[in-house]
Amino acid sequence: MTSFSCAEPIFRRKQAALDVQDLQGLLRIQIQVSDRPLFSRFYTRIDQVFLLWGTIVSFMFLTAQFTTLSWTIQAVIWSLLTLVGSWATIHLTWYWVTVEQLRWVVYGWIGLMGVGVALTNWGVLFGGWGLLPYLCPLWLGLNAAGYLGTAWGLRSRAFLLSALLHGLAAVAVPHMVGWQYLATGIVLASPLFVLAEAQWDMRSTSNFSNLTTEQRHFNQQQQLRRSKS
Repeated sequence: MTSFSCAEPIFRRKQAALDVQDLQGLLRIQIQVSDRPLFSRFYTRIDQVFLLWGTIVSFMFLTAQFTTLSWTIQAVIWSLLTLVGSWATIHLTWYWVTVEQLRWVVYGWIGLMGVGVALTNWGVLFGGWGLLPYLCPLWLGLNAAGYLGTAWGLRSRAFLLSALLHGLAAVAVPHMVGWQYLATGIVLASPLFVLAEAQWDMRSTSNFSNLTTEQRHFNQQQQLRRSKS
């Protein structure tokens, strides 16, 4: 069983030598004036999922903090956004998690989001009012569990730190009277945007059986290039 490794940094600048599964659906964004680049980034499909969910949770919790929309309308919006985000997660990550043999991580996240939506709707729409003061710790706790599972699957200390952050926030947020939703939104969204912009540590992925011999060789060469950079 592969263990967590301390041989590489938890976070580092993104490296251009990407594996086969990361090149699938790669999004490149470059903005320049004449020959002077102003913005240049690339985002794998996993990065794209992080950006999407970062945007979704920011909208959810900032809306809850700063608008006067009724809880009923917000619950419907949260449900629809979670459904869209879950579908996009499956669509964008499926090839990657298949190669990485991590489909169970996607199933786990979708299940956790489903539990969050179900409990939120029960509290808002079906009379479970006693749950409403605990919505922020609920969502933070569910995300902590998701990050913990992902950390184990990827053997990633970056995701382990995210799990710890969310777990601590779940304990602290109830004491932030009046600002719970803002604090929760910041904690939920910030790691997602960081993960999308940085390269995080994970186990080696060059020898999976569902890659062809040529693809495994390509990944090995890419890993060698990354180790030298």
